[in-house]
Amino acid sequence: MSDTLHPMTGARVPRLSWPDRFAALGAGFGPRARGFLWRPEPRFPGSVVAGRQLMAGNFRFGGALLDAPGQSPWALSAPNEAFSDALHGFEWLGDLAALPKAEGRATAQAWVLDWARRYGRGRGPGWTPDLTGRRQIRWITHALFLLNGMERAESRAFHRTLGRQASFLLTRWTHATPGLARFEALAGLIYSSAALMGMERQLDPALDALARECAREIDAEGGIATRNPEDLLEVFILLTWIAQLLAETGRAPDPAVDSAILRIAPTLRSLRHADGSLVRAHGGGRGAPGRLVAALVQSGVRPTQVKGLAMGFARLAQGRVTVIADAAPPMLGPRSTTAHAGTLSFELTSAEDPVIVNCGSGARFEPEWRLVGRATDSHSTLGLQGHASSRFGPGSTGLDDQRPPLSEGPTEVLVQEQATEAGQGVTMSHDGWRRSHGLTHLRNLALEDQGTLLRGEDALAAFTPADRAVLDTVYRRLPSDTGLRYALRFHLHPDVTAAIDMGGTAVSLTLKSGETWVFRHSGNGELALKPSVYFDSRRLRPRATKQIVLSARMKGYGTVVGWSLARPIAFLPAGRLGAARRD
Repeated sequence: MSDTLHPMTGARVPRLSWPDRFAALGAGFGPRARGFLWRPEPRFPGSVVAGRQLMAGNFRFGGALLDAPGQSPWALSAPNEAFSDALHGFEWLGDLAALPKAEGRATAQAWVLDWARRYGRGRGPGWTPDLTGRRQIRWITHALFLLNGMERAESRAFHRTLGRQASFLLTRWTHATPGLARFEALAGLIYSSAALMGMERQLDPALDALARECAREIDAEGGIATRNPEDLLEVFILLTWIAQLLAETGRAPDPAVDSAILRIAPTLRSLRHADGSLVRAHGGGRGAPGRLVAALVQSGVRPTQVKGLAMGFARLAQGRVTVIADAAPPMLGPRSTTAHAGTLSFELTSAEDPVIVNCGSGARFEPEWRLVGRATDSHSTLGLQGHASSRFGPGSTGLDDQRPPLSEGPTEVLVQEQATEAGQGVTMSHDGWRRSHGLTHLRNLALEDQGTLLRGEDALAAFTPADRAVLDTVYRRLPSDTGLRYALRFHLHPDVTAAIDMGGTAVSLTLKSGETWVFRHSGNGELALKPSVYFDSRRLRPRATKQIVLSARMKGYGTVVGWSLARPIAFLPAGRLGAARRD
């Protein structure tokens, strides 16, 4: 697949692969959609606010905003790939449908028909298997809204394009990237087969294919290979939609789909913070507000959580505080283009207030932010100066390649969870620097006293004679007696106000709610507050924030730094239960 550059921003907007292009052009010779067997309803309501913005010509997608009142969105030049994907995926269709008194119908009809005129014969962007599946689901579930009042010729064009898209999915779903993209393509094919006349015979083969994908891509513990929590949520949502579709059309439940839903639901519950949001890791964000809770409720799965690790994440919960740590190796190899070098990083949320965070994914912003968000220093963990815990693959040359895979990183991550009289704890280690430096990173986290105290300890150690020989070689390359620089980073949510306190030995944190926390350390290191960024996909630009940095030097074969994050017991606001408890 080749790329083209946006004429104003220089951002990369991908062109279609030749096989996708040929399949899209030839899809008109496949089965035709002669009408609807059944019209499923949308599963999630759209946003009235977003609908009004669209009506006013404010197109806000993929971290960019284009102001074009009175224009068709297809007349715009997408400033980046995420903008183009959001536009051609038609996720915004529900926002126009959400407007009262069908105010958005005429606009939605005009934009859908304009897309069909421009691109419906297989030309132009949007003809990838995942985007086509996404678009097909939106068109089918909003068909009643769209067809009401359409002219006969327009209705025929709409049905003709639905048939072409279904035919394209029939031949190209197997070429979608394994994981979420392939689930989106298959879900679009299943919706087409269940809803459109002329596609009925494709439903059973599509469900068989979905069963194989569930077995291959969703492990026994309900996780996916990328370890991206937000992607797992979207896969879960697609599977619940398909289960509901089968129930509403009178078909027998699909055991593979139901089994996958049952495995994923407890994992998602274990990956959410006290405020109902997901842990931000490996390219995933917090999730749209309320989306996780609504999906869990719609699934009908009885509330339970995973015992032990959930998709490689350790969760500590006391009182109204949650700590979620990345306690497994990242995905390595060709499919790891969104994996992050953040092993043993953690996030902490107190009720509805995120406190300690990872910077998140910069993929929706300017190209230079994509690699920044994946770096070790963008995570709340320990980092060696100049050396990430996982390294990008060959061919990664800064901004020349914004999606390099991780080719080398931790291969052994050891985890031991423990319960104590005071609370919960987890001890973890990773060997990401063992080959290059002979060092193992060990981290112990203990959440105690009903969530009012998080105690931490981080260590670097060369355990074996071979490890020490490697470390000696590293020391010989350093200037005399300088030691090996390392730093502990604790990135703060932008709503947290931080100030150095107690003569430079502590940091006071004030949350949006007015709650206060205090960070202290054992004295082995230099404490500072430094700038940081927070990537929020709902914002047009990265948000400025701060990070606590505890830097030190290692000169022997081992070093240990202790620290704590405590909330004064006197400050216990009542009645602030997290949204995560509502399902």
